[in-house]
Amino acid sequence: MTGIDVVQPPQTVTWLVHLDRTMWVGGVRGLMLQALHPLAMRGVWQNSSFQDDPFGRLRRTADFVGRVTFGSAAEADEVGRRVRGIHKGLRIRDAGRTHRVDDPELLLWVHCAEVSSYLETARRGGLRLGDRQADRYLAEQRKSATYVGLHAEDVPGSRAEMDAYFRHMLPTLRPTPESLATVRFLLWPRLPKELRKLTPGKPAYFPFGALCYYTLPTWARRMYGTLPEIPQTTVTAALRAFRYAMNTLPEPVHDRAFMPATRDMLTASRRRLDAAGYDVSKGLRGLIDPRRWPA
Repeated sequence: MTGIDVVQPPQTVTWLVHLDRTMWVGGVRGLMLQALHPLAMRGVWQNSSFQDDPFGRLRRTADFVGRVTFGSAAEADEVGRRVRGIHKGLRIRDAGRTHRVDDPELLLWVHCAEVSSYLETARRGGLRLGDRQADRYLAEQRKSATYVGLHAEDVPGSRAEMDAYFRHMLPTLRPTPESLATVRFLLWPRLPKELRKLTPGKPAYFPFGALCYYTLPTWARRMYGTLPEIPQTTVTAALRAFRYAMNTLPEPVHDRAFMPATRDMLTASRRRLDAAGYDVSKGLRGLIDPRRWPA
């Protein structure tokens, strides 16, 4: 199993989490959580088309996560250079001061909000990960943080370190007009052009957006106060039902939600794994089963 050109090989906890379809809930939850950092949210508001295309940002995030998980070392390095290059030239204007988008503190907040959301929604949704595996996942994600310009040693690498980080950050977090608007966008988003034909079915999206909102930490929901509280047992049941339904979708069908470039990257990854002796007859998700690894 050595010599395969995949950033994170199938035997990592990262594969278990990132191939689980709760990632869609985790991705939107992560955006909602990130928005509670006033400066980080202002940076998104001033430097992106998020207001017009929130799905676009989610799909671009999915592309980045996919490339630094399933892509080749060259693909991961390239997307890292591209992201760092974009961030390097962007600035945030706030209260008469100018801040860099690639400020390490802002990058760290975005990373932690994102990966903690992936991990927590997957475990709550029913993915069986023990505490030691959860710690391993966060330790593995230190590598992905380096692609955006962070130093691995500065990134929480365990649940205890992540919990301590959020306790440290809590006093700096608050809802702003931009963050409140962000949550409204994510609950009732404007569909991108290629999905406008689905507009008549848009009301069916709201339960998904609400599910993402209700999986936020209690303190985050209290800050927002956007939706009335409901029993968290109901949220857990809904998340598990969502996970079950999504995980039954065939991989080719599920992958249509990604950008074409992301789909091409995943196809190339399957070919590399096949050439390395892995059994990819059941796609990337099939490789969660160690029996499909080379002897």
